[in-house]
Amino acid sequence: MALAEPFEIARGVQTESENVVVELTHEGETGVGAAAPSTHYGETADTVEAVLPRLFDVLPADPHDIDAAHAAMAEAVGENPAAKAAIDIAMHDLAATLHDLPLYRYLGLDPSSTPTSSFTVGLASTAEMARKAEAASDAGYDVLKVKLGTDRDTEIVETLAETAPDARLRVDANEAWTPKQAIRLCRKLEGLVEFVEQPVPAANPDGMRRVTEQSPLPIAADESLVDPSDVPAVADIADIANVKLMKCGGIRPAVEAFHAARAHGLETMLGCMIESNAAIAAGVQLAPLLDYADLDGSLLLAEGTDPFDGPPVPSLDPTGVVGTGARRN
Repeated sequence: MALAEPFEIARGVQTESENVVVELTHEGETGVGAAAPSTHYGETADTVEAVLPRLFDVLPADPHDIDAAHAAMAEAVGENPAAKAAIDIAMHDLAATLHDLPLYRYLGLDPSSTPTSSFTVGLASTAEMARKAEAASDAGYDVLKVKLGTDRDTEIVETLAETAPDARLRVDANEAWTPKQAIRLCRKLEGLVEFVEQPVPAANPDGMRRVTEQSPLPIAADESLVDPSDVPAVADIADIANVKLMKCGGIRPAVEAFHAARAHGLETMLGCMIESNAAIAAGVQLAPLLDYADLDGSLLLAEGTDPFDGPPVPSLDPTGVVGTGARRN
């Protein structure tokens, strides 16, 4: 799927997103899911396609047996969380559809209060980022996530705050800063942004802890948190747990991570890769569990390239659908 515009972060630039769609059928109903693999976590579309047959072979006959499916998949294939996420999402969609329920109801979640998703402004020249921020704000996106990791990060944020004064800003350095830089920049950005995401490398937890202790802004852990087992360690070095279906292995482990995060005093956030609505729709159904959402992956695609429709983003209303709400357009 082509992107509407090149999307750049501190690690590189992306012009298309390759997803692998999974469809599971049972008793005349079909559930859909998708893998949006990331090379940062060791996956590509080719690796997903390579392991899917082995994962299909161990799935239980009953689509409601999601815990059993995860146990079997873990034994059959190590790692490969995006591939497992595609199956997990499809199983959840299928199970809820068989009961004619939206997924949030199947999971017993309360949709009365859900956050608004952010819309991401990728790295570019300061003027180009200001143009993108202004256009997004004018289009009704009132929460903007700004990618940083340059020698002009303060200038970027100050410019965007002036260009899109009605938008709430969050920033994401994608591990690009040193702890010393992060502390200095967090102090400069106080009053301009809501929080800072993954300011230093995940490989430097002591540096992450130091930033969190000295920053006047909340710190979110993304690359530092891969699956639910990482939550206790993250609780010691950050304020917000950023979970992604593609890095943890799907809805079931994501829900586990959210409950663990709450138990450890962390706020919760659900992020995404650049994904088809076949995956984003599942994230929308988890909105009742979130303090913050970054589910704009399908919004970054060029118009007409996503073969699936889903529930609304950025408003994140999980109601009025069956299953996840992802259906072929």
